[in-house]
Amino acid sequence: MAFLILRRLIQTALILFGVAAITFLLLYALPADPARMIAGRSATAQTVANIRHELGLDQPLLSQFWNYLKGLAEGNLGRSYAQKTDVGALIAARLPATLILMAAGIFVEVMLGLLLGVIAAVRRGGTVDRVVMMASFVGVSAPQFVAALLLLYVFAVTLAWFPMSGFGTFAHVVLPATTLGILGAGWYARMVRSAMIDVLNQDYVRTARAKGLSSARIIFRHALPNALLPIIAMIGIDIGQFMSGVVVVEAVYGWPGIGQLAWQAIQQVDIPIIMGVTLVSALAIVLGNLVADLIAPLIDPRIRAR
Repeated sequence: MAFLILRRLIQTALILFGVAAITFLLLYALPADPARMIAGRSATAQTVANIRHELGLDQPLLSQFWNYLKGLAEGNLGRSYAQKTDVGALIAARLPATLILMAAGIFVEVMLGLLLGVIAAVRRGGTVDRVVMMASFVGVSAPQFVAALLLLYVFAVTLAWFPMSGFGTFAHVVLPATTLGILGAGWYARMVRSAMIDVLNQDYVRTARAKGLSSARIIFRHALPNALLPIIAMIGIDIGQFMSGVVVVEAVYGWPGIGQLAWQAIQQVDIPIIMGVTLVSALAIVLGNLVADLIAPLIDPRIRAR
């Protein structure tokens, strides 16, 4: 186990280096000029040049990247061009809101996906199975902003059950989490259905039926736990995806997380914030997968034996 953790930590460092290099190169290739954005349209060429020199943007690409890596090694994510504030502090201030939304969204999608997947597996080949799979396909195909605006119109505007936007109470998190959950539940439903069908055809399930165990006990005590391994891996991936992929949802609902911070930084060409959010998201993906790898043996003894 210690060797596994050490190996994954080394892989994490290499992955973060690769992500930092690729992101830095792509941002450097952007036609937009951060110095021009900061100076404004009416600024003179000399003013723009002074700002570029102050920010170090007039240095060669390798020099800029090396300076960024040195700061990163010291735990410094840089300083925001537009907000003149340490990027680490900005991300730390927004991170709790994103973590709340991430946890709520994953809870909704996992619970909904498990329920629909089990129903589809038990009723496989029937009308219920086809309806669930069709709903899953629609869910994973729907754009985030369409689902968000639809839920806002129905439950916030028409029915007035939930607030339009904001942060701070349980009511504020329901619609954003439901939006993320509905869009992600389709993947879980299809994965659970496939895993459950495979498990329900195993010999030990037939033996349980022959012993006269109830269908509910067979499904939830014997079959479902053995179908959860792919779900754990998906949750590990979702941790990172939710950290970086909630930009649209946070923007629609006015949710003050790092997704909204990243969206504002993209509009302002604020490279340090974009780099910081990207690296934090990449780190979340790697750590999420590591946690999934550590939890999987606790559920399936066969993995622990290997």
